[in-house]
Amino acid sequence: DVHSDRFDFPYGAADLLCAEPPTCEPSYVSIHSFPNGNIEQLPRFEIKNRKAESFSADFTVCISTMFGNYNNVLQFIQSVEMYKILGAQRVMIYKNSCSPLMESVLAFYIAEGTVEVVPWPITSHLKVSPHWRFPKDGTHIGYYGQITALNDCVYRNMYRSRFVLLNDIDEIILPAKHLDWKTMMRSLQEQNPDTGVFLFENHIFPNAVFTATSTGKIDTSLWGAVPGVNILQHIYRKANRKDRFNPRKMIVDPRKVIQTSVHSVLKMYGSSLAVSSDIAITFHCRDPYESDVPKVNLIRDATLWRYNESLLTNVNKVLHKSGILKTMLKP
Repeated sequence: DVHSDRFDFPYGAADLLCAEPPTCEPSYVSIHSFPNGNIEQLPRFEIKNRKAESFSADFTVCISTMFGNYNNVLQFIQSVEMYKILGAQRVMIYKNSCSPLMESVLAFYIAEGTVEVVPWPITSHLKVSPHWRFPKDGTHIGYYGQITALNDCVYRNMYRSRFVLLNDIDEIILPAKHLDWKTMMRSLQEQNPDTGVFLFENHIFPNAVFTATSTGKIDTSLWGAVPGVNILQHIYRKANRKDRFNPRKMIVDPRKVIQTSVHSVLKMYGSSLAVSSDIAITFHCRDPYESDVPKVNLIRDATLWRYNESLLTNVNKVLHKSGILKTMLKP
């Protein structure tokens, strides 16, 4: 069952559907390219999600995919700490490649119990593109297999997590009406009991437009030595244009998802809801699409600053405990 979204690339995500033999209850499945053949040497995959389990997390964030020798260390740490403040217990990273410094950050978060890394060596098997739409250059699959990673993450957390968030590391689903995801989702579910997919408007906060932020008594003078974007300095967002498609990111009940794409769920049980920007938005701090963005044309939105004190303190702790600052400040 090939997923309908593949953005013109020749290869796409697919579900392999296997009929269960009526005379047994299988525990493993193998895949062979012919109906008959030797299966002795084939890898066996355990059949999971048979029984409901108690949740080990209320919120799991699925990040796909980390590639291109990723080194945006400061924004990564800030994003993970924001996820934790908002209610995440687990962040899953599908990692193709990153810098040595980023490896040390991941090691710190793995030891802490926050991050799980799924190795994603897709470049060993396919010619991949860093773009989401097919550039007609002979590549096989877009954005390092992002759609497959997102589906994998939903199924891995089907019975481990009450909710799963599907977004990129430079994005934060940021409540405007509530202080955290738990309170927000309780309200949304009470009002929409048959809904399992909640979609949040993307709002771009260009990282080329800066604003000074108050740090109070918290010393952030060494942050400049850490590579990456400081999201606290970017509180001006672009106005969304009604004549352009505005992609959304999602919080889903994974038990109601059959197939997901990047900005919507393709097959599900129940319904989906486009959440009003008065309730929450997707805070997306990235390079602007246009090279020159006049500040006068942007909208000031300092919702992120509600979390300043906690975020500043927590990021500082990570920078010191992980040894990143010592690494950066070595002569």
